[in-house]
Amino acid sequence: MQRPLIAVLIASAVLTLNAQAADLLQVYQQALANDATYASARSSLAAGQERITQGRSVLLPSISASGSDTRNTGDITAANVLGIRTKSDTEYNYNTYTVSLSQPLFNWGAWQTYQQSKLVQATAEATFSQAQQDLIVRVAQAYFDVLTAQDALTATQAQKVATTEQLASAKRNFEVGTQTITDTHEAQAAYDLVVAQEYAAINDLDNKRTALQVVIGQVPGDLAPLRPGVTIAPPSPAAVEPWVSSAETQNYSVVAAGLNVEIAKREIARSRADHLPTANLVATTGRTRQTGDGGSLVNNNAIGVSWNIPIFSGFAITSKVRENIALEDKARNDLEATKRAASQSARSAFLGMNSGLAQVKALEAAEVSSKSSLESNKLGYQVGVRINIDVLNAQKLLYSTQKDLSKARYDTLMNGLRLKAAAGSLKEEDLAPVNALLTH
Repeated sequence: MQRPLIAVLIASAVLTLNAQAADLLQVYQQALANDATYASARSSLAAGQERITQGRSVLLPSISASGSDTRNTGDITAANVLGIRTKSDTEYNYNTYTVSLSQPLFNWGAWQTYQQSKLVQATAEATFSQAQQDLIVRVAQAYFDVLTAQDALTATQAQKVATTEQLASAKRNFEVGTQTITDTHEAQAAYDLVVAQEYAAINDLDNKRTALQVVIGQVPGDLAPLRPGVTIAPPSPAAVEPWVSSAETQNYSVVAAGLNVEIAKREIARSRADHLPTANLVATTGRTRQTGDGGSLVNNNAIGVSWNIPIFSGFAITSKVRENIALEDKARNDLEATKRAASQSARSAFLGMNSGLAQVKALEAAEVSSKSSLESNKLGYQVGVRINIDVLNAQKLLYSTQKDLSKARYDTLMNGLRLKAAAGSLKEEDLAPVNALLTH
């Protein structure tokens, strides 16, 4: 008797969990597993992490082995001292193998290649960190875009209900002769307009859900909405200068651009190294064996130093150095441009967040005033001191204010995330305070 009851309870619990709306952290985990852009960045990181091994390989010994095993058959025709030609068959095996080792002793270009490989791997890691931050921002933006579209649709549908009631009231009052046909036409026009807005809101919601689906790789279910009346924390620190300073030094795009400058420097040194001599330690061991008539066995071991001194290469090396100097100058300019962009992003997000906080506060007050205005106009309409258009305008103002308030809250939260992203400090943990503002 107890087992069926337990099974029912477990099934009920599972159904309850499935019925719960997904929150921001859950959607982010889905994006981590399914987002194609993030998966591409992860693969690029794995490829970049192999660069040090490849760069170090040019400094390590290289060993190779070669050999052959052949069987020879034929005949020999020769004349003796009497002029008599004789013919004899020959058959023998010829076996040979050689093992060679080469160890660079001096190769400045190879050393620069190794140093470059470290920088390239660091660049791959910085690029991947930037991709992680971009994923957080993209997920949050797509999530809040859906909530914004949902809130807009909800407000539009609520306005539609209120307009429908107002249209029915205007028709009743016209039938009993207490209002003119003008009131009915105004109410009908307002109703037709809100119906068109409802269709547009439905279409916008479908588009926003599709955009979220692209990020998480599956059709999104219900999303946890923002709790009503939430308080959004202001940026900390409250001054813009620390954020800008952090953006100019810790932003991952800036870090990657700085590493590219160092790589360009190493490339200049590597090009100049083509003017320098190289020296390698070389060692070989080999064996040659021939069987048959007059067979032989030869063993050979050798060790020594090989060197090469470049003398003239048709000005190719000099030209390559000049090219890489120009590329280093380009990398420096790219770094400066990236710093300025990161600084501008930090300032924009900081100002946007502070402006958003003020806008939210003002819209919250406007929502209270709009509700009071609507109630007053409804009461005035009932007693005959307000006309139908006054009520319709008050309704429109209230629902417009509610939509603006909803969007202002989401925009403020997004500016907070973008501010941290610009400063290079955005982590997955930063989603937890935002997620706590949702209705679970």
